Amino acid sequence: MTTSPLSRRRFLMISAAAVGVAGAAGAALALPAQAGVQQVRWRGIALGAAAEIRLMTTDTAQADALLAATEREIRRLEAIFSLHDASSALARLNRDGRLDGPPLEMVELLALSARLHGATDGAFDPSIQPLWALHAESHAATGKAPSAEAIAKAHRLVGFDKVGIDSDGIRFGQTGMALTLNGIAQGFITDRISALLRAGGMTDLVVDMGEIRANGTNGGTGGWPVRLDPDHSAGSAAERLQLVDRAVASSHARGTTFDKDGLAGHILDPRTGAPTKSSITGASVVAGNAALADGLSTAALVAGEATFAEALQAFPGTRARLVAADGTARWLKAEG
Repeated sequence: MTTSPLSRRRFLMISAAAVGVAGAAGAALALPAQAGVQQVRWRGIALGAAAEIRLMTTDTAQADALLAATEREIRRLEAIFSLHDASSALARLNRDGRLDGPPLEMVELLALSARLHGATDGAFDPSIQPLWALHAESHAATGKAPSAEAIAKAHRLVGFDKVGIDSDGIRFGQTGMALTLNGIAQGFITDRISALLRAGGMTDLVVDMGEIRANGTNGGTGGWPVRLDPDHSAGSAAERLQLVDRAVASSHARGTTFDKDGLAGHILDPRTGAPTKSSITGASVVAGNAALADGLSTAALVAGEATFAEALQAFPGTRARLVAADGTARWLKAEG
């Protein structure tokens, strides 16, 4: 699974929902779909990458106030989940091997991670961080993958079932373990920001932080259009969805690579310690929340189609679009 820094690969795009709107935070455009409704757009940086929020509202002052609160909430959540901020909750856990009195958000996200870990037969595993660090350091220092012996040594530190999780504390069962939440935290933060805006009275909105969560009908136009193209190769043939009260996330096996030639993919198989060799090269998942969609899209690239199809059944209402190496795509759907 992926563990690159909190700078999300951009596999999803909000499609032409408001072409011509200025890029500044709080920019607004009157749209004809519903009388008096304006679209307020915020653009900024979240998780180290460009992010965007669009609100359909008749009260732009309220929208601007909520967007200011949104920026503060993004920074607060980054201070929990960042791997690269030494004072973050996650960094302290990785340094000390334990975290007493963890933030509730950390406990909640780890609980979902444990559910995904079990459902995917270990394909989703946040304890992959020691292996990811090994691969990154080896490629940076030598231009090559680490040795089999080094991989075997780091692999002994991997195993999410060795992590104790409860509201009182999080503890590693083995010295040297470390977690990354980069395969799911973007989706989780997307959900949190969406919830903050909805609690503030916004009912028609889309939040895009690398993963997308949409509510409402985009000013009565039928939904928020999203373009799916995980490997950026489909062009005009990319699939398009209209999202209403749903979330979508995408992952690609070589969205980021360890090597300059783009051959050593950043998504590692926690069962082997090597970059995934699944027949699936790209995956997009539509679910009720972005954290679940994010984690499942990551796991799909590791699990392979048969295992992933079975895992998907544990999450009723989800569906996934899997892209094979030859560019063909097919949808899978959970029952219920």
